[in-house]
Amino acid sequence: MTMDIRKVKKLIELLEQSDVAEIEIHEGEESVRISRHGTVPAMPYYMPQPMPGQFSAPATAAVTPTVVIDDDPLSGLNGEIVRSPMVGTFYRAPSPGAKSFVEEGQAVKAGETLCIIEAMKILNQIECEQSGTVKRILVENGQPVEYNQPLFVIE
Repeated sequence: MTMDIRKVKKLIELLEQSDVAEIEIHEGEESVRISRHGTVPAMPYYMPQPMPGQFSAPATAAVTPTVVIDDDPLSGLNGEIVRSPMVGTFYRAPSPGAKSFVEEGQAVKAGETLCIIEAMKILNQIECEQSGTVKRILVENGQPVEYNQPLFVIE
């Protein structure tokens, strides 16, 4: 069974009357592709180089003052940094209105749940890997977190 030539001609007419550059139609196991432009390889573009002796502006570096702000929340803290193992949303408690898993200054044991990270509608409990004291909680409840982002400092 072959595609009707009248259909192909009609498709060509529709293509010419529109802004569409290409159309492909499948009918059963047969298909036809009509393209407004042929497959001509693009011409390479060459950047002209200045000729010897030709004027060119001198290369000068712009002087910009540099301001260094120490926004590192980990500066001055000692201890183990608990990082996010995934991208998701950080939750301090098992449900809205419930008591937080941990608070700053609280003693924690290895294996204890520190928080939940929701990723793709799955709630993932993040557990403490070592016993110690929660020195800092670095993320706000409900805040999105990135992979490897610091969440807690445990001392």
